[in-house]
This record gives sequence, C-alpha cells and structure tokens, in this order.
Amino acid sequence: MELKLVRHLWGLSEPLDRLLPQFTATGYTAIENAAPTEHEADRFREHLKAAKMAFIAQVFAQGQTVEEQLESFQQQIEYAAKFEPLLINSHSGLDRWSEAEADVFFSKALKMEEALGIRVAHETHRGRILYNPWTTDRLIEKFPALNLTLDLSHWVCVTERLLDGPELEIVKRCAERCLHLHARVGYEEGPQVPDPRAPEFSAQVSAHQAWWDLVWDAQERRGQMVSTLTPEYGPGLYLHALPYTQMPVADLTSICDWQARNEAERFVRRA
Repeated sequence: MELKLVRHLWGLSEPLDRLLPQFTATGYTAIENAAPTEHEADRFREHLKAAKMAFIAQVFAQGQTVEEQLESFQQQIEYAAKFEPLLINSHSGLDRWSEAEADVFFSKALKMEEALGIRVAHETHRGRILYNPWTTDRLIEKFPALNLTLDLSHWVCVTERLLDGPELEIVKRCAERCLHLHARVGYEEGPQVPDPRAPEFSAQVSAHQAWWDLVWDAQERRGQMVSTLTPEYGPGLYLHALPYTQMPVADLTSICDWQARNEAERFVRRA
C-alpha cells in the first residue's frame, strides 16, 4: 500500500501556481480543499495538471433540516465530482439531530453517493452528526456502506480523554471504514495541540499515531492500494496565539510538514 500525503489549503492565500511547487518539493502529491468556483475551474485543473497533483474535494452540507442538508449535499458532491477527485470528504449533518434524523440523512446520502459512483468519506467532526464515538459506532453498524474520514482530534476534544477505554474498540471498528485520515493531534482540552513537536504533548502524539496505525492495518487488510493522509492543522483560532498581539506560538506550515514527514517515515518503517 502506498501512502499519499495531502496538503490542505485552509488558511492559505497564495495562488496555486506558487503553492503547488512548494507542496511537491515537500513530498505532497495531492491537495485537499473545497472545489473551485466555475469561474476558477479551468485554471484550477491546469495548475493541478502542471504540478501532477491529485485532488480531494471537501463539501460542507448546509441547512438546519435533514431535507436542506440533503439538497446541499447532493448539489455539492455532484459539482465536486466534475473535478475527478480521489474522494470527497464531507462535513455531514448536525450534532443536535435525533437518531431518526441522522438515519434519514445517511439512508438517502448513501444512495446519492452510489448513484454518482464516487467515494465519499464522512468526517468525524465536531458540530456534525459524527461528532462523537458512540453516535458514529451506532451509524456504521446500521449503515454498512458508510465510509469515514477519521479526524480523531475532534473526539479527543469532545470526550476530554485519549479514547483509551471502551472508546478504543470503537476506534478499531471505525478504522475498518476509514478511507481518509486527517492527521491532526488533539488534546483533552482542544482539537489541536499548540505544537506536536513539543515534548509535553508526546502522550497525545503517541496515542494518535497508534490510532492511525489501526487505520493503515485495516486498509491493508481490505486490499486498499493507496492510503491518503492530510496533516490538517488549522490557522486562526485553531493555532494557539499570544493574547493581545495574536502572535502564533508556532509556524503552521512547519507543523503540517513535520507531521506529514513524520508519518511518512513511520509508514515506511512499518512496511
């Protein structure tokens, strides 16, 4: 199995023709972002082709009701599919929905995916249906076709623990459904450690890496040929900053690149 490193565009403002060569030089072979507007679509394709970069499309279902979110989801995945992405990563539904509402959403969303014929991975993200381990566990049991993007930093924040009790068994079951990894390290009081290179966060880094290993093991057992990983550390309020000056406590690009290189090296060593 090959590990493909993916660089997200979250918080970056430079044009693609400057960013993509930097990404390629660092070892990334794909980018992850929302699909461009129709006005930008042709140039976007040209930039990807010139850089020989693949694409993971992000969609963000909008609306308060199940019907509104389903309409938004269908429109966005149909548009994203035009860019021939490796897969679509979806922020799906709302955390406050009842079990019945969540069931209706996924029963219909999965049919939309099947009709479109494209892989969609629903992200374990705060504020969305899959915001905690127990809801996600129930849904993957109910819907065998439900695939995931695992970003376990969200669950560490939501549960305020390193998923080392019964939750670890849920992580193992979710690993069997994981198509894509967001390799960001969270901690018990937040979804992003200030700097994963700092020794005071070594326990959190080790815990996340053990979970990512579970995903890789499961993907290999399924015969998956390519595994994708995005070191999705975020800017702004995700990246810790000093009060008043708002000076970041670490360099975001350095953090993303360190995590990407570190996991690529671990992936090679485990082969």
